[in-house]
Amino acid sequence: MNAKTVLKYASEQGAKFVSTRFTDLPGSWQHLTFPISELGEDSFEDGFGFDASSIRGWAAIHESDMLLIPDATRYWMDPFSAEPTLCIVANAVDPISRQGYTFDPRAAAVRAESYLKSTGIADIANFGPEAEFFIFDSVSYYNEQSEAGYSIDSDEGHWNTGRGTSESGPNLGHRIRAKEGYVPVAPTDTLIDIRSEISLTLLECGINVECHHHEVATAGQCEIDFRYSTLLGTADNLQLFKYVVKNTARKHGKTATFMPKPLYGDNGSGMHCHQSLWKGSKPLFAGDGYAGLSEMALHYIGGLLKHAPAIAAFAAPTTNSYKRLVPGFEAPVNLAYSARNRSAAIRIPMFSTNPKLKRLEFRPPDPSCNPYLAFAAMLMAGIDGIQNRIDPGPPLDKDIYDLSPEELKDVPSLPGSLDASLNALENDYEFLLKGDVFSQRLIDRWIEYKREREIQPLRLRPHPLEFAMYYDV
Repeated sequence: MNAKTVLKYASEQGAKFVSTRFTDLPGSWQHLTFPISELGEDSFEDGFGFDASSIRGWAAIHESDMLLIPDATRYWMDPFSAEPTLCIVANAVDPISRQGYTFDPRAAAVRAESYLKSTGIADIANFGPEAEFFIFDSVSYYNEQSEAGYSIDSDEGHWNTGRGTSESGPNLGHRIRAKEGYVPVAPTDTLIDIRSEISLTLLECGINVECHHHEVATAGQCEIDFRYSTLLGTADNLQLFKYVVKNTARKHGKTATFMPKPLYGDNGSGMHCHQSLWKGSKPLFAGDGYAGLSEMALHYIGGLLKHAPAIAAFAAPTTNSYKRLVPGFEAPVNLAYSARNRSAAIRIPMFSTNPKLKRLEFRPPDPSCNPYLAFAAMLMAGIDGIQNRIDPGPPLDKDIYDLSPEELKDVPSLPGSLDASLNALENDYEFLLKGDVFSQRLIDRWIEYKREREIQPLRLRPHPLEFAMYYDV
């Protein structure tokens, strides 16, 4: 892929505009749109200038000038714009040093892949996320000084409130009971056609879907699995995936969210991350160890488990994430590994004995994460485990719910809040600095942003449930 290939594609598709996509620090896609005449071969060297000071978590006002350099390997036609628009992923570059911008998350992912190659351990890290999400019919929320609240409505929910009135037609009775939403057929599952449309749209954009289905939670929890790719390629894919899901839902008069825990008393949305290392065409995680794993894979697991509390600051990065990661439920809060135990933080899928399919699944992440930072942090932890031959300990193949308190006390768990995860990151970040993949400035900015912009505002506000618990004290 090169500039000429991109320009030829844009011409063949009749593109009138180019949308340059990049990701802010928390993980949301942003873009600038230019007439297609502004995109030339020199654009892939010179880039497009823009003001970075207004991007969340990015530059201060005195260092706001930044360049967006299009990546000629990642482009597609926008399936939702009225006018033919070429979309292309761009890297933020400092205009003076011409280096990847410190706070550009994609630059960290690029550096992580380069560092892996430089170690000689492997050439490629493959990632495959299972990003669950909800599709609702209506969502409203408000946070004022004297009132706060939210309301969710879904045609599928057993608690359905707003549909089926005289204005919207009869209520037809097929509802998904709490925690009973896994893979029903129509008419209980009302979102089959929307998921199929999402899958076909993803294919048009270059992403191959392997399966789609309804998930466990009531009221429109869905999963669409797409084929794995490299760390950087999958992070790009996940951003595009979320864009397609949200806009397809909106096209149908619905709303989609990747918020981990929007519903009380039902399953939250996780993003189990399958990962493996390869050297050329040789898979490195297959061997004759536990569950068919190689020694390298077990050491990789050791690194993930050792650094999991710090990784959580990137992989489960919202205050809402810890409404899902609660001990005593199916949430993967136990820092152990197992071939089948889904409450363990790491599971080794046993669907096939094919060495090329041997991988591990890190289960704590959720889809609110910034994929570039989360994937890079996981890879760096795994590399640290391999380099230092970290023993993951024995597997946890027992039913966690049957373990006695005496047995369970020896199984460490994830932090119980975003604040605790950030504390863990402050105390364990050296493994992220290797190869300059993460910088001290990036880690400090992440911690500062999360505390000041997310933890503190929530901490200062009364919760509606507190009125029910404490108003009559």
